[in-house]
Amino acid sequence: MSDPYSPDNAGRTDVPEAAISEAADRLVAASRDVRPCAPVRDLIGSNDLAAAYAVQSHLVAARRAAGATVVGRKIGATSLAVQQQLGVDQPDFGWLFDDMDLSGADEVPMSGLLQPKAEAEVAFVLGADLDEGPLDAAQVRGAVDHAVAALEIVDSRIAGWDISFGDTVADNASSGLYVLGTERRTLDEVEPVDVTMRMTIDGEEVSTGTGAACLGDPLNALAWLARAARAYGEPLRAGQVVLSGALGPMRDVHPGATVVAEISGLGSVTARFSG
Repeated sequence: MSDPYSPDNAGRTDVPEAAISEAADRLVAASRDVRPCAPVRDLIGSNDLAAAYAVQSHLVAARRAAGATVVGRKIGATSLAVQQQLGVDQPDFGWLFDDMDLSGADEVPMSGLLQPKAEAEVAFVLGADLDEGPLDAAQVRGAVDHAVAALEIVDSRIAGWDISFGDTVADNASSGLYVLGTERRTLDEVEPVDVTMRMTIDGEEVSTGTGAACLGDPLNALAWLARAARAYGEPLRAGQVVLSGALGPMRDVHPGATVVAEISGLGSVTARFSG
């Protein structure tokens, strides 16, 4: 498959600006009112990447205007299991803001979530910018300060998770919240491709996977994101968090649930949801 994030492809769409703005307004209203909305593919199409990312950019601008700070990115649909769950065939990316980080919180509030699901991931914290050079495996590996276990609480503003690829991209890659573990490991201490994952909800095993399930290696996902971010004009920066993508299937989360992910070499991470 050709890289849809080459500079020649970034930003090109024939979808009218009015339709892009209307799609963004629909998603903003769904988030504000905590009420799922209809898909936005009627406005921007199902597979127009440039249009979908244009909608996403509107959402990012609105969040920034409201005072939110960008702290990183997330990569979505990196595992075959999640691609099959969502009916998509390629990864995407979204933005992480400071108020999405619930690491260390006593509980994850359900009040602002619409239809949450949990997935376990390897998160990277960058120690160097990824804005120049080949952005290949060696460069991105060298840019990682440390890795940690992570739980991403994905959420969709689209009713019933009835999403096409364009819908999820427009909706900030179906981002919700995230929780990082406390055990930090350098890449000399852990090899992301070799990790194994086990996720439980209320003590019941609900998802398993491996590092290799994430685009063959979570570092491959990071390299893909670095190139995509640069192509879209906002490269990854030192200090940012990158959620590299699910290691296994995502699972629905109910009020009062306790979700635990154990990732070999990185320890565990827990999210307790409010009732």
